[in-house]
Amino acid sequence: MATFHDCSVDSELLAGMRMARGAIGRGELVVLPTDTVYGVAADAFDPTAVQRLLDAKGRGRQSPPPVLIKGQETLAALTDRVPEVVRPLLDEFWPGPLTVIFRAQASLSWDLGETRGTVALRVPSHRIALELLEETGPLAVSSANLTGRPAAESAGDARRMLGDSVSVYLDDGPAGTSYEHRVGANTGSTIVDATGGADGVLRIVRHGVLSDADIIRVVGVDALA
Repeated sequence: MATFHDCSVDSELLAGMRMARGAIGRGELVVLPTDTVYGVAADAFDPTAVQRLLDAKGRGRQSPPPVLIKGQETLAALTDRVPEVVRPLLDEFWPGPLTVIFRAQASLSWDLGETRGTVALRVPSHRIALELLEETGPLAVSSANLTGRPAAESAGDARRMLGDSVSVYLDDGPAGTSYEHRVGANTGSTIVDATGGADGVLRIVRHGVLSDADIIRVVGVDALA
């Protein structure tokens, strides 16, 4: 049976983090807050756990989950290279609501689904997510909702959709409240493709709470397709 922890209470936070670490280590799922929406997390290096995440959401392998990391120091181990054009975005918006698609390090022994040799990475700007990442390492994390339903903005929303397919729910109040400039239903992170292609420019492949104008301000309009 799933456990639910109110992380605004110190004793609940300690117990919840301990149980979340244990669940990740056993290949189970954890719902955690991020700065944008609530996410459902699994050990990125455990293929069975990643498949459990996809099954819980009702999602196929053609939609591999992004991976949350604790900081830029992890990039060298997970990516083939970091194009110079994207580094200003990482410096400006990590931690934060920016997900970047890179060519994955070929030596990685993981299976996130049909990635075609890429990996989508983000450093979340949330104390609980970062603390958990510090202890577990990279986590495969997708929005904590059933496929086709709105992304969960509270742990309660996530629990109503995912139920006992998740072992531990970490509740830290409403997610995404710092992003007042959201446009429509764009509640998640903005995704930028930095795999280069023939022209070597960046492409915005999902519009989220980080605006196009913010990205252009940092890298310039010529850096974007």
